[in-house]
Amino acid sequence: MDDEETRAPRAEAGLVVVANRLPVSLERDATGRPRWQHSPGGLVNALEPFLRGRRGVWVGWPGTTARDLPPFPEDGLRLHPVRLSADDVSGFYEGFSNGTLWPLYHDVIVPPEYHRSWWEAYVRVNRTFAEAASEASGPGATVWVQDYQLQLVPAMLRELRPDLRIGFFLHIPFPPVELFMQLPWRTEIVRGLLGADLIGFHRPGGAQNFRWLAHRLTGSSTEPRPAPGARPGDVHLGDRSVRIGAFPISIDAAELDRLARRPDVQRRARQIREELGNPEKIILGVDRLDYTKGIDVRLRAVHEMLGEGRIRPDRVAFVQIAIPSRERVEHYVRLREDVERTVGRVNGEFSRVGRPVVHYLHTSVSREELAAFYSAADVMLVTPLRDGMNLVCKEYIACRYREDGALVLSEFAGAAAELSGAYLVNPHDLQGVKNALAEALDLSPDEARHRMSRLRRQVLTHDVEFWARSFLTALSDGRPGPSPSPAADGSSPLAYDTEWALT
Repeated sequence: MDDEETRAPRAEAGLVVVANRLPVSLERDATGRPRWQHSPGGLVNALEPFLRGRRGVWVGWPGTTARDLPPFPEDGLRLHPVRLSADDVSGFYEGFSNGTLWPLYHDVIVPPEYHRSWWEAYVRVNRTFAEAASEASGPGATVWVQDYQLQLVPAMLRELRPDLRIGFFLHIPFPPVELFMQLPWRTEIVRGLLGADLIGFHRPGGAQNFRWLAHRLTGSSTEPRPAPGARPGDVHLGDRSVRIGAFPISIDAAELDRLARRPDVQRRARQIREELGNPEKIILGVDRLDYTKGIDVRLRAVHEMLGEGRIRPDRVAFVQIAIPSRERVEHYVRLREDVERTVGRVNGEFSRVGRPVVHYLHTSVSREELAAFYSAADVMLVTPLRDGMNLVCKEYIACRYREDGALVLSEFAGAAAELSGAYLVNPHDLQGVKNALAEALDLSPDEARHRMSRLRRQVLTHDVEFWARSFLTALSDGRPGPSPSPAADGSSPLAYDTEWALT
């Protein structure tokens, strides 16, 4: 790349996304040479197609602590790397972000830890990101800050660049008030977020929780004001109004639909069935290896159903793809050990030579391979104990262009409010999970078509473009984003059709 391309794009950038990670990571190939590798993850898959189409800038960490990297172009995007030290990664990312905030925001499934050194690293790194975002943004640019790792950036960036229009979106659940109040730095987090002009959540409950906390912890008002554009529900701070909204995220559904229809992907799907021994039914789970995802729930359900004879090991195969995640964090190390121990127990009791019942893959997979697995699976099993949205279930639906297959989905995933054609389950009710799985496995073709057509209509209509456009419309002019269009039968395609914009 030449000097012209590697200079910081401040004068050009009208739309800037700020996220913990870049959509690519700097890795080394087999010869030891550095190369850029596409990063997996729901945030990248959701935002990258939208941002590429607008030639925006993405600010984030490149996954290495080795050296400073200049901004550079990458397939229609300008990437602006943020350098972090090993101590930054340890305290900010592994510590405060994933040892404190992640468990706190996910209903304290494991106890959060509160350490002042972690908090200090979080403040320091958020300031680094704010400075990088300021450098990457042109005059009057729109800056969209992403997720729980960067909750202080909006206020810090506003101090540096009051000319910017700043939005923030939280991709994980926002916790109940009584849990958030445990956080020693609760007021600082709320004030950091209130630096944005618009704060977005997946669900109205999170927006309502935050609005109450803003009033309780900062003394802000939610009473309507006569200022231009002010409306009930805004949070008022001095002469500023901050809008709070619910914007359920989605996927690039049309791209996945096209991918699933490709002949090579369909050939691979048939090959997967052959490699599994051509079972009558394939059950699939796809998750980051995380304690919030309920992988242990589905393994216990399958184990008990095998023992009860409700699943026959010669007729059903269960594939669990567990994408490596946070492998230096203690809870994740223990989780992997527990999951692999359970897989071994199930296979030891019920497998035959050459025919395991559970096929466990602890690896990342390409988009093409994932689409092939989605196409091969008869039942998608998604059982998080708590999830902001969960895009895996939407990806599965987008790949089912024949309108077959079935989705068993935890009611504690944000997507459950939209996907009324799924079998909704309480992951804490193991018998309920087993019953729903049995029903999904015995689903008739007509009922499968009826359910999947409803699911596909929802996912294909309300895609990532709809989500991003709704948020940015609300951010740019202060008006709510577009309401969902009605379904073909005249009914609303959403269970909560008024909640796509400001609440």
